[in-house]
Amino acid sequence: MNLYTFAFAAALLVPFAASAEEMTFAWTPNPQTPQVDVAIQKGYFNDAGLDITFVAFNTGREGFEALVGGQVDVTFMAEFPAAVGALTGAEFAVVGDLARYTGSRVIVNTAGGAVASPEDLAGKRIGTTIGTNVNFYLDEVLKQAGVKAEVVGAAPPDLVPALARGDLDAIVPFPTFYGAAKSTLGDTYAELRVPGYEVHYILAASPKMTGERAAALDAFMGALARADADVKADPQAAMEAVSASMQGAMTPEALGAMWKDVDVGLKLDTGLADLLVAEAAWVLSKGVVKGEAVNSDAILGHFAPDALKKAAPDAVDLP
Repeated sequence: MNLYTFAFAAALLVPFAASAEEMTFAWTPNPQTPQVDVAIQKGYFNDAGLDITFVAFNTGREGFEALVGGQVDVTFMAEFPAAVGALTGAEFAVVGDLARYTGSRVIVNTAGGAVASPEDLAGKRIGTTIGTNVNFYLDEVLKQAGVKAEVVGAAPPDLVPALARGDLDAIVPFPTFYGAAKSTLGDTYAELRVPGYEVHYILAASPKMTGERAAALDAFMGALARADADVKADPQAAMEAVSASMQGAMTPEALGAMWKDVDVGLKLDTGLADLLVAEAAWVLSKGVVKGEAVNSDAILGHFAPDALKKAAPDAVDLP
């Protein structure tokens, strides 16, 4: 490119850069949100007139705290922090549900004895991370089975080693540790898949984004709805986009296997609201936070479906 061509190209870019709407999005490449990867790869955010700065956090909770603190405009996270936020009076809006993980499980070290059903968990030492959605899931499993177990709290990275050492009989870790558990335990690995809980990977926005900057949120959700259609039309291409953004940490083949337990697709419905009500009640029962119980109307007051409804009307099913 010669100097004249470069200067001419730069001149063409200046008006776009000056008019582009700046946004800060808390998101880290991950297996469960292919709409974001496809929108980035195909330039859909740029097409929508958005200049997005991506900010990475170690956990969805940290991203949510940054949103509530005014550091980011939109965040991606599992749904659980929204239940806590509703209890603590945080100002935020749930604007979309990108995917649901249906493969939650209890992982067992069979060296300590076979576990064929949830009822066999009675009296076992089961490790999980206290006060999180996996703790909520474990309590639901035990309640459905009508049994009690010794629930042991541990940090996420410590659960698999403790299970391998025999300090624990079973664990309920975050899904990102399932592969490590299987490879570490080898022949003594077993799992119980108990239905009833799905992890929802949601988008939450700041009050400004649903208020004075609603046009920017409309553009953002429009770009994601466009990418969502592409994911449905060509899942293989979406897997390749995700693998590329994760720098090969997961191959398209590995993503294909994982996506058997993932319901990918933009939506916003009462199923998510009902789950958040149940999680909020559980949080209060555990004393994780103090607050007043929230009902469905209170949770739905934190939903802002307009931007998604404009982009994909059929994706919204709310009263």
